[in-house]
Amino acid sequence: MLDVYSQIVTRVARTVGPQVAALTVRSRRGEGAGSAVVVGHDGLLLTNAHVVAGADGGRVAFADGSETRFRVIGADPLSDLAVARADETPGDAAELGDADALQVGQLVVAVGNPLGLSGTVTAGVVSALGRSLPARSAGTTRLIEDVIQTDAALNPGNSGGALADAEGRVVGINTAVAGVGVGLAVPINATTRRILRALEADGRVRRAYLGLVTAPVPLPEKLGEARGLRVVEVVAGSPAARAGLRAGDLLLDAARAPVRDAQGLQKLLFTDAIGRPLPLTVFRNGAMVDVVAVPTELS
Repeated sequence: MLDVYSQIVTRVARTVGPQVAALTVRSRRGEGAGSAVVVGHDGLLLTNAHVVAGADGGRVAFADGSETRFRVIGADPLSDLAVARADETPGDAAELGDADALQVGQLVVAVGNPLGLSGTVTAGVVSALGRSLPARSAGTTRLIEDVIQTDAALNPGNSGGALADAEGRVVGINTAVAGVGVGLAVPINATTRRILRALEADGRVRRAYLGLVTAPVPLPEKLGEARGLRVVEVVAGSPAARAGLRAGDLLLDAARAPVRDAQGLQKLLFTDAIGRPLPLTVFRNGAMVDVVAVPTELS
């Protein structure tokens, strides 16, 4: 009889395994491979942007041995997420969970196709939460916030595969191996779902641009909030510069709500923020300063 741990891992493997596919991608850079998660009954696949970079499509193989073609619908390098559509899928779509509910030490199971070994399952725990992962696109650098760190073994080819909780819900998309025993996954949360919807509908994610480089810092007790963002740099000529923001400002509020980390600010900078006034409150030289910036579209 299996112990409780083994029962959980085998159950998750049976649930999630059929929902994870192997991708073969051909582009100008040559042939590559990775994984993808089935997230729609119409053949919709979720993977990493770097897995399908430079490709229009390729072939996809499922756990039951069936193969078909897929085409890339859209990719967002700044979140390292992409969506594709397979001509057909043999099984059910994965259930997406909420990474915001994860706790350090929680059991997670990774399913993917490392080193060409399809249907590989590894298990571990959530080692840390809130990690940041730099993502770059066309000279723009952005931090993917709240990245999940796990010690579940990951190898090349795991990228785009599922990181699932003990209930078989996909809570992350495996994206990088940072070292032995250190794997990273893009979280599935409200922001990810928004990106997924935008990629499926429009093939891209429109983002608003402020022109700020910030870092999270603890705030003086008198300000009433534990953390905020210190403005490290203001890009010359940017919406933030035109609004009068300066390096050294402590950003406390955006859109009249507290901002405690970079993700809190980035959540506000999607399509509906482009060209609209964005009220900001900063602490400068011992005083509160209110400004209004008008974000432009990030090109």
